[in-house]
Amino acid sequence: MEYFDTHAHYDDEKFDNDRDEVIKKIYDAGVTKCIDVGCDIETSKKAIELSKKYDFIYAICGFHPSEIARTKEEIDIQIAEIKNLVLANKKIVAIGEIGLNYHYDDGPEKEVQQYAFIKQIELANELKHPISIHTRDAIDDTIAIIRSHKAEYGGVLHCCPFNRELVKHGLECGLHIAFGGTATFKNAKNAEEIVKMVPNDRILIETDAPYLAPDPLRGTRNNSSNLKYVVEKLAEFKDITPEEMSKITYNNASELFKI
Repeated sequence: MEYFDTHAHYDDEKFDNDRDEVIKKIYDAGVTKCIDVGCDIETSKKAIELSKKYDFIYAICGFHPSEIARTKEEIDIQIAEIKNLVLANKKIVAIGEIGLNYHYDDGPEKEVQQYAFIKQIELANELKHPISIHTRDAIDDTIAIIRSHKAEYGGVLHCCPFNRELVKHGLECGLHIAFGGTATFKNAKNAEEIVKMVPNDRILIETDAPYLAPDPLRGTRNNSSNLKYVVEKLAEFKDITPEEMSKITYNNASELFKI
């Protein structure tokens, strides 16, 4: 089977000691397409460097809601930096991860996060790229923004929360839904119901490596070779074979990101 990991962070410092070995391991395990996702300028540049070093790795660049500046003027500067990166690098396949994160009390103000989210959707539309959306404890505002500011070239709800309304509105807005290790957790509420809500032509897989390792490896450093556990669980929910699920998600990702 071949796998397409649509969201990983091999630029993360947790891979500093053995990055090349891990990347070889995941390719040997059948992960023949992988997207490394930036969260700010520094990590976006690292994602680009990985995409240049490895043929099967691509990059997504943008500002995570926790990494944005605190003023709109500074955010405009950040977005201009991302635009320049995208224009200079053909292996950047989307803008992300962008979105909203209200989980932390000391994070950027909600209004500022919303501004950055909208501006990066507009940038993606200008550059004809899809988007990768992060949302945490911000379901209602995420829904409002994706409905009022359409991603014209599609996108993905990354590590999608198991929330019926978010998935419903995401699908109506033309987005894909990505599932990772959390779908395999024994305490994952609504996981099977949510997976079944997603049509086969809109479902994607991811790891968010080094985070969110699936059962039975929960709590360890995650990597893309663990996608097999995600594929097996999604196939179980959909009552198809893992081979069918891996092929469906591979083709969906290839089409969305034009790879």
